Amino acid sequence: MSSILDELRWRGAIAQSTDEEALRAAFEAGPVTVYCGFDPTAPSLHFGNFVQLVALRRMQRAGHRVICLVGGSTGLIGDPQPTSERVLRTKEQTAENVARIKDLVRPFLDFDGDNPALLVDNLDWTAPMSALDFLRDIGKHFRVNQMLRKDAVAARLGSQEGISYTEFSYQILQALDYLHLYRAHGCTLQIGGSDQWGNLTAGVDLVHRVEGATVHAMTSPLLTDANGVKYGKSEGNAIWLSAELTSPYAFHQYFLNVDDATVGTLLRIFSDRSREEIEDLERQVREEPFRRGAQRALADDVTALVHGEPATAAARDAASALFGKGDITSLDAATLRDATGELPGADLAPGTTLLDALVACGLVDSRKSAKRAVDEGGVSVNGTRVDDPARVLREEDYLHGQVALLRRGKKAMGVARHP
Repeated sequence: MSSILDELRWRGAIAQSTDEEALRAAFEAGPVTVYCGFDPTAPSLHFGNFVQLVALRRMQRAGHRVICLVGGSTGLIGDPQPTSERVLRTKEQTAENVARIKDLVRPFLDFDGDNPALLVDNLDWTAPMSALDFLRDIGKHFRVNQMLRKDAVAARLGSQEGISYTEFSYQILQALDYLHLYRAHGCTLQIGGSDQWGNLTAGVDLVHRVEGATVHAMTSPLLTDANGVKYGKSEGNAIWLSAELTSPYAFHQYFLNVDDATVGTLLRIFSDRSREEIEDLERQVREEPFRRGAQRALADDVTALVHGEPATAAARDAASALFGKGDITSLDAATLRDATGELPGADLAPGTTLLDALVACGLVDSRKSAKRAVDEGGVSVNGTRVDDPARVLREEDYLHGQVALLRRGKKAMGVARHP
């Protein structure tokens, strides 16, 4: 069981830990109970949260006990941002997000078998506690001067807006989670992103002050995009795990297009491939980058983990239909909609001439140019070349009654959408 620490280290999934040697000894002594919390401040988790879900998954597979916490109470408060006060969700909105996130995390962990994961909501133990009990039993163990040192708190104190007592108290609420899980389940390790280090250590300190016990915290590096910006909803670049917010096709395409400098890091963190396989893919990036074998492996692995093999196959088929030699007419309605959703297009009724459709979709700048493109054999509808400039869009051209794919040349595409 101690090998899990070495595996996480090789995979680049460890940024900080309170005492790695002591943690290694704990792993060697037997199963460790570990938890990670996710706040329901949105109806889905995003790719940045996925790092922790995969870490929990690896630890469970290594024989350790894992607890996934969804923050029904901490989500009502919100971890303070460095820039401004959060907009508080209603209790009803938060409860709905809690239910969505619980459904979302269940496929990633094993909640049956000999070593089942545990899914908990911190509202269950926070809501019954009175304000006086919270202040007397928990608040007395915190020192304000230490709380002020947290990066986000310090940044807000130096701003015009300041920080409310509500958000200032967030770290106490999160620390209470660790204390409860230590008492109820013997939890001795909390994991999170490196931006959560202050909250994690607050929990470690609280357990030590109240119970006299030594527990641990460990963080993973924050993943950033090609511009060095971390993934997350507050940054506006979230890649959501929910298919309703980021379709499997868009999800697959995102990872298919990551840059060479990033793909090795993402493979190590997320893929279940062996060390030898990943190192070979990294070698291919160095020696044959044009093949993009590592990107294809990453996109397939991560999409299959999040959305399943059928959705991954559909995403591959859609990409082949748009950018390769695949058949656009073979796509199911949902995949077709996702694959064409970001292409330029226009609402065009059956009977619209092809020349007008090419102009409306922005594929040419005039009917004259459109006619020339058709005469030169460079125009197709749903992958079938068109030779007749007088051709009109027919009802059957709209696949699944939704869209007709227009192509000029090899790369320029647009969609005629059925109004």
